[in-house]
Parts: sequence; structure tokens; C-alpha cells
Amino acid sequence: MVDIAITNIRPDRAAVASQWQLIWWAFKRHKLAMAALFVTIAMYVVAIVPGFFAINDPIQQNARATFHPPQQIHFFDTTNGFEFGPHYYPLRLTRDPNTLAAIYVEDTTRKIPITFFGRGYTYSVLGLFQTDIHLIASTDKTRPLFLFGADRLGRDVYSRTVQGAQVSLSIGLVGVFLSLLLGIILGGISGYYGGRIDFVMQRVIDFVLSLPTIPIWLALAAALPQGWPATLQYMMITIILSFTGWAQLARVVRGRFLSLRTEEFVAAARLDGVSEGRIIFRHMLPSFSSHIIASMTLAVPAMILAETSLSFLGLGLQPPTISWGVLLREAQNIRSIATAPWLFMPGLAVVVAVMALNLFGDGLRDAADPYNK
Repeated sequence: MVDIAITNIRPDRAAVASQWQLIWWAFKRHKLAMAALFVTIAMYVVAIVPGFFAINDPIQQNARATFHPPQQIHFFDTTNGFEFGPHYYPLRLTRDPNTLAAIYVEDTTRKIPITFFGRGYTYSVLGLFQTDIHLIASTDKTRPLFLFGADRLGRDVYSRTVQGAQVSLSIGLVGVFLSLLLGIILGGISGYYGGRIDFVMQRVIDFVLSLPTIPIWLALAAALPQGWPATLQYMMITIILSFTGWAQLARVVRGRFLSLRTEEFVAAARLDGVSEGRIIFRHMLPSFSSHIIASMTLAVPAMILAETSLSFLGLGLQPPTISWGVLLREAQNIRSIATAPWLFMPGLAVVVAVMALNLFGDGLRDAADPYNK
């Protein structure tokens, strides 16, 4: 019986609601999961068109902006009366008279306005067309805005972090998709047919699960040739990350298939002459699709962390490819920690993405079975 207190709906609506409607009603009551859903959607919107949200060209070097500190956006200007509008001030390098340490101070005599949907560098949108429209654009190209500061080569950390979201977040989705495909196919075959096929498949799954994940990832990633192009590196790292991720899902799918293959609706489908493929994909899989979706959502953060770890250690994606792990390699030395802590901003992006996806997955998992509340 449906728990009306959980779904918070009228009994007459709950009686005729589909499973997906019940999942959505239960999910909406999870406030943290709803907030995480909006954050997740926002991150993937940024990952789809990172150039639109970037301010400066992420690969452009600026020798005059080496380790340039972050700048603040102002909305009110009281130097000449009272003016409202987004703007920033260029930073001027000075020296502390006592310690001679480098200090950056705002030059309030040079106000630089910021425009929304302004023009900047040219970028490609999903490889379909090119444009130079950006959400935020500076009106002075000679004094660029560094929201998150600049790295040792004078490249904009904010724009590189936004650009890195495309690779890091998409690797999580593609890797989970490959794991899902292998898990459903191999686990479904094992559970549906049983017998010797099930025995062989389970021994293969046991072997994969017994492998130490991190050393296997490191060994396979280290075996990749360093001279490969970025697209080929991306594809191979994705395959490596999904190499061991399918086994756990395959075991879950196998267990559900073993219990479902004796159900009356499966027997009725066989008696009607329905093909085995249709029985599996049309009748059996949809009965626990909500569990599969929840498992996928919780697996994406693990893939993102794995890619970040491999790239941080220099065994994953390599420059000039931009990912969060590649960017964090810039923060491996003492000078970065002491003088340029803003180089850790890609790490903050990883934390936000993983927390949002985990909270979203937890809420989806709790709402996935609205009949057992």
C-alpha cells in the first residue's frame, strides 16, 4: 500500500499514479536532494557550453599576470557620486615598506565596467558553431578580469576551471554508461539463463571484484602512451575507469533477474511467444529501473574522483587537455600553497560536484521505491 504521508498526495491520486510519479513526489520532499538536483543541473549546463560562462581564453598565457591574485566584482561606485553597475578595478603591484613583500592593491582610479552577454574570445558550442558571446565580459581587453586569479603562466584559473568541468563531468557520465551497459548485459545473461552460464559469469565477476581498484587504474593509466592525442586519451581513461565499475551492478542485476524469471508476468510473456530480448528489456528491466538509475547517480561521483586522482598523479589526462585533475597538478608545490592558494579552486569544484551528486543520488535512492516506506 502506498504511504500517503510520504508522497503527501491525495489517496485518489496515489491510487492511479505511476511508479515514476510516486518517485518524483517522494523525491520532492527531500529538500537537500532537490537543492542538489538544481546544483547538478547547473554544473552540467556549464559543462555543455563552458566557453559561454568563461571570461578569458583558458589556454591564453599572460606573462604579466603570473600568479595574479583574484579580483572582486563591485556593484556600487561612490567615488564620483553614487553609481550602480558591475565593475572591477585593476590591481597594482606594490611592495610592503617593511618586508618588501609583493602586495596587490586596487587602482580605484581606473574603473572597468562589466557587461552581460558581451563579446570576448571565440569558442565552439558542441562543435556545431562558433560564437564570441559570454555571460560576463570585460570592456577592457588589456586588463582582464581574474575571478579566481591566474596560474604560473598567467592563465585564468576561473575560465580553466569552467572549461575543466566539461571533461571531468562528462567522464563520469560516459564511464558510468559503459559500466551500466556491461553490468546489465552480463548480469542479465547470468541471471536469466542460470546454469553453467551463470557459474562462469559469477566467477568472472568474483575475479574482477577481487582486483585492487586503485593499483589496477594506476597500472592501466601508466601504460597509455604519452604521445596520444587528447581525444584518444579521454576515451581510454573513460574505459579504464569503467573497467571495474560494472561488476557490482552486474551482481545486483543478476540477483533481480533470478527472482523475476519465475514471476507470473514473465511466464505469461513466454507463453505468448514473446522473444527473450523483449522479455528482458520490455518486462524485466523496467521493474527495477529506478534502482539502476539511483545506482548510476551514486556511481558518477566515484568516476569523477577517480579521474581527478589519476590526472593529479600525472597518470590520467595530460596537458593541454583541461580537467579538474590536470588543474590541481599546478598546486602540488610549496610555492602554490604559500603564495597562490587560489590554485586550489578546481579542488573546490570537485568537492561541490561530488557532494551535489551524492546528495542527489541519496535522495533518488530513498525515493526509488515509494511502496516500501
